Amino acid sequence: MPRKPMSPWLSGLLRALLVPVGLAATLMPRRLELFLGPLFGRLALAAGLFKPHIAAENMRRCLPGLPEGERRRLLVENFEHYGNLFLEYAHFFSIVPGHYRAYARRNSRIEGLEVWREAAAKGKGVLFVALHLGWWEMQAAAGGLAGMPLTVVTKALQPAWLHELFTAQRLATGVRAALHPGSVPTVLRALRKGECVAFMNDQYARPPMGVRARFFGAEVDTLGAVAPLSRRTGAPVVGVTSYRGADGVTRVRLGPMLDLGADAERGTQVIADFIAAKVMEHPEQWMWMHRRFKHAVWPQQPSDAA
Repeated sequence: MPRKPMSPWLSGLLRALLVPVGLAATLMPRRLELFLGPLFGRLALAAGLFKPHIAAENMRRCLPGLPEGERRRLLVENFEHYGNLFLEYAHFFSIVPGHYRAYARRNSRIEGLEVWREAAAKGKGVLFVALHLGWWEMQAAAGGLAGMPLTVVTKALQPAWLHELFTAQRLATGVRAALHPGSVPTVLRALRKGECVAFMNDQYARPPMGVRARFFGAEVDTLGAVAPLSRRTGAPVVGVTSYRGADGVTRVRLGPMLDLGADAERGTQVIADFIAAKVMEHPEQWMWMHRRFKHAVWPQQPSDAA
């Protein structure tokens, strides 16, 4: 169901609020940003913002062997990450021409370009599968700045001016968008031209786009488009991940090239296993607050057996 458009007065208020936020981000040293971000995140957690109950429940279900005290510490670190994300996203609203591109160049590093080149040499385009780990916008920007002809599959934002702003900032780093639903023609055109298309494979996807796969032990609806798309076009599939280091630099890693096999269901499971493994490398920087496990079937845990 399409989202209800934002009212004009609320849209205007949001725009007025984001202008000073963008200016502050433009002027703020990265070191100060990294100091304030975790503070904002802790305040948000204390105020019950950004669905801490969902994040805590997802952690409990996915990490049953983690002691309660460590899960609580992980929850705090996760919200510190959200605070950092808020300040990083603020750079999208800078009114200074070229600011976001310069910010992305300073604060990202990419490795594994040889994996991309090997995949691209097959001449069928390249399908990337990624997740919301670290700051995913910086992950895309690093690829675009490295010279990849990159299209990301995403959704249109509301209101329209916000979508246009995000589109312009992504384009400033060489990143285009294919809007879902209805993204398939754009995706196929990009692949036919030998370009790269990136899918985020860690969110809930309702049927028919979503198919059942195991993820952290649960049977849950998972985006099932990539495996059949790869089989249809011959495009190889490459995993991508990123994380924010202690120095604030986003490290983007390309690879490995994933062998999905000939069966689409098996291929979707291979991708889900890759995503889960990458979450566990930096669990504090994943989007635990997302309702990833809607309609999931979980194995029974001791706490469920009463």
